[in-house]
Amino acid sequence: MQGCTKEAGNTLFDTMRKKIAEKDYKALDKYSQFKLKNGDEFEYSDPVDKSVAKKQGIRLVMEDGSRVIFRLSGTGSVGATVRMYIEQYSKDKLDSVPAEALKPLIDFALEWSDLKKITGKEGPTVIT
Repeated sequence: MQGCTKEAGNTLFDTMRKKIAEKDYKALDKYSQFKLKNGDEFEYSDPVDKSVAKKQGIRLVMEDGSRVIFRLSGTGSVGATVRMYIEQYSKDKLDSVPAEALKPLIDFALEWSDLKKITGKEGPTVIT
């Protein structure tokens, strides 16, 4: 979601960090098809220069390998962009519209993160 305020972006990620620390995944109760394997904030370790970039995003990994990833960028003086990546393996949904095939995982991600409530954005500004 582009055009979020810096404050909303930071509040969103602080809220998700707190939920991970407290193991607050109550939103999953409504989505019984998903079982959480791991929730964390990931970092990137460069294999060449050994530098470590912390706070690269929030990652929720389900037991079936489905993933939800949130990334925050552009928190400079103009605003912020929140990116939400949804991944799920399926053999039988290849002809489906991605937004429809991934809807339960998208709905869980939006509910768990409080993205709409915190940012005030009702929908994505870009879908790829």
